[in-house]
Amino acid sequence: MQPLPALPIPSEAALRHSRALKELIHAELAAAGGWISFEHYMRLVLYAPSMGYYSGGAAKFGEAGDFVTAPEISALFGRTLARQAAQVLELVDDHADILEFGAGTGKLALDLLLELEKLGSLPRRYFILEVSAELQQRQRELFERAAPHLAPRVVWLEHLPPAFDGLILANEVLDAMPVHLVAWHGADLFERGVMIKGGDFAWSDRPLVEGVLFEIARELNPQADAASGDVSRGVGNDISEYVSEINLSARHFMHSLAAVLQRGAIILIDYGFGRNEYYHPQRACGTLMCHYRHLAHDDPFYLPGLQDITSHVDFSSVASAAIGSGLELQGYTTQAYFLINCGITGILAQTRAENTRDYLPLANQLQKLVSPAEMGELFKVIAFGKHIHQSLTGFGSGDKSRML
Repeated sequence: MQPLPALPIPSEAALRHSRALKELIHAELAAAGGWISFEHYMRLVLYAPSMGYYSGGAAKFGEAGDFVTAPEISALFGRTLARQAAQVLELVDDHADILEFGAGTGKLALDLLLELEKLGSLPRRYFILEVSAELQQRQRELFERAAPHLAPRVVWLEHLPPAFDGLILANEVLDAMPVHLVAWHGADLFERGVMIKGGDFAWSDRPLVEGVLFEIARELNPQADAASGDVSRGVGNDISEYVSEINLSARHFMHSLAAVLQRGAIILIDYGFGRNEYYHPQRACGTLMCHYRHLAHDDPFYLPGLQDITSHVDFSSVASAAIGSGLELQGYTTQAYFLINCGITGILAQTRAENTRDYLPLANQLQKLVSPAEMGELFKVIAFGKHIHQSLTGFGSGDKSRML
């Protein structure tokens, strides 16, 4: 674990909130005999009702929060994604809807609907499935303020509908799902969990000998790949311990989406890699990362409830779960290729370059979205479909399915 950077000091109210959540987790640990999996811990600190990071009321997005997402960077993101959404809606039928998971501030939903209105391709309904009551309220207020004529079209859900036709969207949702941590020590497997030591949270490993997590970890075996010197994985390394994440929730998520989607497409946008890159020898410490006031560090025990905890996405496991559930892979590419394929440069060109006051900020925003040094390369877009018999616009070039 790296030393913490100089992080801003939270308010006394925020500290009280964090202490209350720590007490809840202490109680969970006591009830469980002194040890819980990291997946359990991460689920509590992010989603414990009214106390977790995403279910509490603290600012999360934008300059006042802890991180910035693509829709917050620029309306170009949602406007460009609307081109892909319009194609999917047209391919389905006149009864197609859009369902967005984890809509954050509601900015993506707003930009999408405003652009789809211009294109004459509005969905019947725009469903939002949001676990945070505070964020749901912010989304409602945004539509009432910025597009009251579109507000009646937006419907908030508490759970998945039994059947769905249209487009399902999830932007930076998979990375926020609780993950299991696994440690490979030679032939032995351990699940990394959490215990109390000296009044504070501490790591504690337990042997992993059976179950779904064991079977997946045994099949992956990245430590053996590192020692073998397999040129497809990188130069051989003698790694005494290899620790990484396995996201079972993402697999269950894909099974659930496949079960409800009758006709349409699923588009997932997130940062991550295919399996060979994800479990590369150079990532022997995993990809777990925490974000607090736009500063990144790797201590998930710091201020529980006040910071975000994420891991990169293993898109190979997502694709395997989706295809195994009856979905068809429609494409896998970088965010840069996807946005360019969908016409982001043409949308920028609608603002005249001579109008420097408006054009230059948009050009800078486009750079952040597509530059390999910013979001363009690390962020990927993957799409799955059911009864879609036409190639999706966003994957016309730059396909990276071979990396899955």
